[in-house]
Amino acid sequence: MPRLCVLFALASSLAAAPARAQTPAQLDGYLGVPNAKADAAFSGGYSMYVSAWPLQATHPGPDFQTGLFGTWMHAEPIRRDPDQKQPYSDIEGGLGWWRDTRFPTTTPKFIMGGVALDFCAWANGPGAGKGRDWSNPSGKYGVAQLSPNIIWPPDGLNLAQGTSGQLFGYGYLPLPLTEPKATTDGKPVPTGNQCWTLFLATANFRGPVAFFTPYFFSSPTVARPDLAGTFLDTRPADPNRALQMETQWIPAAVVHDDKGAAFARIANTRFPISPDGNSPLVHRISSYRQGTLWDDVNKWFAGGPKCSGRIDAGRAFVHAIPGKGWSTWRIHWPEVEKDARVAMDWAAFAEPAALDEHTFGYRFDGAIATIDREQGLVTMPEFWRTDGADKAARWKPLAPNDASIPATLKENPARGREPERPEPYVTPTDGCWKEPGPVAGPFEARLGDGSVVVYSWYRFCDQPALQNADLTREERERLQKRVELLHRAWTKDRDYLPPPARGELAKLDPALVVEPPKGFEVGFVPIVTWQGLR
Repeated sequence: MPRLCVLFALASSLAAAPARAQTPAQLDGYLGVPNAKADAAFSGGYSMYVSAWPLQATHPGPDFQTGLFGTWMHAEPIRRDPDQKQPYSDIEGGLGWWRDTRFPTTTPKFIMGGVALDFCAWANGPGAGKGRDWSNPSGKYGVAQLSPNIIWPPDGLNLAQGTSGQLFGYGYLPLPLTEPKATTDGKPVPTGNQCWTLFLATANFRGPVAFFTPYFFSSPTVARPDLAGTFLDTRPADPNRALQMETQWIPAAVVHDDKGAAFARIANTRFPISPDGNSPLVHRISSYRQGTLWDDVNKWFAGGPKCSGRIDAGRAFVHAIPGKGWSTWRIHWPEVEKDARVAMDWAAFAEPAALDEHTFGYRFDGAIATIDREQGLVTMPEFWRTDGADKAARWKPLAPNDASIPATLKENPARGREPERPEPYVTPTDGCWKEPGPVAGPFEARLGDGSVVVYSWYRFCDQPALQNADLTREERERLQKRVELLHRAWTKDRDYLPPPARGELAKLDPALVVEPPKGFEVGFVPIVTWQGLR
């Protein structure tokens, strides 16, 4: 539709709307974090520390979906025909809330978010991926559990309830746990041996947790051999990643007056704030030289000296923060064409800033945003107005007592749908889940989100994900021996990622941090088989 027609249609819809009738709406968009570019040599993975906090005062219902600040790590691209579509595959995920979260609270959860070719499958953690149909797993076998000390719920990795402004440290580096393969599913297309491994740095757990199986990335090339060798199982990572907060839906409501102005109210949306009045959100975005950790682990597996697992900060490029940022957050309702959606005037109440050379955050205007230093939170303006309907227009914040705000908007907070009682996550009880099956359990843990998880201990190489990773029995046994070395040497109580230079570390839900049963301390991992409400 031509731009002029779009604007005319929107203006007509505004004029036609009943005066002061309330319309359900939404807030969505991106908050961007510019950062310095790294040389291609720093293609060996990344880490960073991101603030974790309760974005909403109350969870707004099952349509709510937003990440906190996170990134997208793609394979370094191979030069292709410029007219040919670039295949999509990456590791994204991070902290946030999602529409398919079954046991949400105001505290964010973490997912791994690996994406296979053009979203044909995605993997969010051990036993968690696209859809709920185990007959078509679509990524639910894409991540293997590595740590013997962490339970990974399929609903996402829980943070401790009440987390508010602490830093959650995480990153991915490849480990040579498997060997390269010349065939995939018996076809003459290769699978690499880069096992991209999630490392965490929290107050009550530090170290590697789980990894994407190389087969997760390579399996689509059986049908697309022209793409063999182009994904993260083989290729180094692109060190220059987008760093953004992606918001898909926060509830809002809109009322139009009889003069065509639009007034909006958004759900109570908050950011963390420190005692100095700043809001630190992202810290020490680091990209690592290729071979960091990999080379020493490879030598260790070949009979060389033990590798400590500590990641050398001297091999990192820490991306500088220039002190700028951008926002595409906007408020709109279903009838508004995409090109006519009006952006919020973010600069009216918050300034993106470099709080130090390696820390991005905001400085909020306390005369417009509401700062609660006792809780350590700042609340965005709740009421907004726009008189325009084009890209030059902006939603402007209003004081809560502004006389122009329609009474219906003041009387009715923006709300989402009421949630239904969630169905439990249930894994299969036969096949790879039973043969050879668990060696201990089942055990139960009650989580801070109100759910209960049931888990059992599997021998590492017999866990279901590895039985679905295109590995022979001999290959899995070789992998078992390597992981037993890691279990003996890499404990959960010391640093792996370079520590932060500021702030306090967040905690995982304490119920997720476990000790193996006696006799199963090395070479065994906990696998969740059920999560639900009792």
